[in-house]
Amino acid sequence: MSHSANVLLPEDGDQKSVRDKSAGVDGDLDPDFFSCLLQPPNSDLNYLGIRRLLLHRKAEAGICRRKEWRCNGKGYVAYRNYISRSRDGDSLHTPSLTSTPGQSGLWMPSRSPVPQFLHADKWSMNGGVPSTSKSLSRSPSLGSIASDIEYPRKKSELPAYSFVGVHCIFDQCKAMVTVVKFAHMSSDLLAFGASDGSLTVCSVSTASILKQLTGHIKDVTDFDFSSNNQYIASASADKTVRVWDISKGICMRVIYGVSSQLCIRFHPVNNNFLSVGNSRREILVYNFSTGRTISKSSFDSEVTSMDHDHTGQLIFCGDSQGCVYTVSMNSHTGVISRAHRRRGGTKSPVTTVQFRTFSLLAHGPVLLTFCRDGSLCFFSVSLEVQGYLTLRCSLKLAPRLYSIHASFCPLLSLEKGEFIVAGSEDANVYFYDLTRPKHTCVNKLQGHSYSVIGVAWNHGENMLASSDFGGTVIVWKREDNKTRANPAPRNHARKSDIGHNAAATA
Repeated sequence: MSHSANVLLPEDGDQKSVRDKSAGVDGDLDPDFFSCLLQPPNSDLNYLGIRRLLLHRKAEAGICRRKEWRCNGKGYVAYRNYISRSRDGDSLHTPSLTSTPGQSGLWMPSRSPVPQFLHADKWSMNGGVPSTSKSLSRSPSLGSIASDIEYPRKKSELPAYSFVGVHCIFDQCKAMVTVVKFAHMSSDLLAFGASDGSLTVCSVSTASILKQLTGHIKDVTDFDFSSNNQYIASASADKTVRVWDISKGICMRVIYGVSSQLCIRFHPVNNNFLSVGNSRREILVYNFSTGRTISKSSFDSEVTSMDHDHTGQLIFCGDSQGCVYTVSMNSHTGVISRAHRRRGGTKSPVTTVQFRTFSLLAHGPVLLTFCRDGSLCFFSVSLEVQGYLTLRCSLKLAPRLYSIHASFCPLLSLEKGEFIVAGSEDANVYFYDLTRPKHTCVNKLQGHSYSVIGVAWNHGENMLASSDFGGTVIVWKREDNKTRANPAPRNHARKSDIGHNAAATA
């Protein structure tokens, strides 16, 4: 007979008495009872004595640890309830789609990892993600794909980014709006370029068109505001770069190239430098005042997107083969040279390269890249090593047919996670949390009738602009955290506004 057969177990009728005995005054396990529990009969007295002593010490140590245990200012029971909570609507018995392409985001631990629960303000039984408002809780449209489906949530949860509705709509353009941007340090001045070569500058507060800049004969592939928002530099597939005076609405200078100009940026510190990437696998630095070429650097493929760091000493760019480059730049002379190259997993054009000075999870500057095949990558940037990139997170969405853009959501990312907003070909705007191991889509906006191409935040980050294939630009108003305002009425800026504003300026 085995030794375990001699163990005395309480009868079913004695369960209540055992629980009553085991509970002390504070509801904790009684050390004396615990040391005698399941004691083997007919054993050596020395063995029984040592066994009781060790078990007594263990019970007392466990009670003390639970009483004194603290994490983020909360006790053991609060933490136990927190880790035992239902997450991502698991209690709703939703089908698991962990094999879908959009749920493959994996957060790679940083060199100094910070547990996610340490960022929580308080322990609760809720998942910590705000619940969706009724206006945004629609089921996915028929055109949505598995990777962009927003999974159902509990009613007690709130969306990561809540919007009160549409602030205004600009629908005077009848061609695809390829790029949309707010001006630097501005929450009112908005501009967007279209595939018909037009460039439109408008005011969000009055929902009116300020200037219509015409001169390009093919797609406006990219544009950028100067630091004082007095000028706009635009790149086009018609092989030209144009510099516009916004207040006068005229083209100041035309720089002719020999290939399609695909991306463009003003230098953040020295606005006399203008960096342009083209389809000849080059980045050229122009003198803004004279239009002459200062420096150039060659790459392995067409340079499709770029962005500067905040110091202007680095340029991050992506090419048509999915590679991401770091380029060093002298802020005084404008001379550039390649520093690093990171090969992409697939040979797909990089449509978005965006730099941000700080991320709470990466503990430093970060870079976001988005490719046409749906690959969304999040890098940490080592400024001490000439902008060396380290992949921290990747998310695989469905492939895109058009050059659809993505953007950081910096305001909320400083509090809870790493949120990204991106357009989609099912006419929705999606929000993703890269810190989630699955079910990364946390919210979406529905209102467009065509594929959403571009997205951009204003300086105050209370408004989001999105453009689509049909030529419509929608400015969404984000919900105030303090008060829940009613949705603002939709203001339309149409072709009649252009004539009205032109007459007013005259």
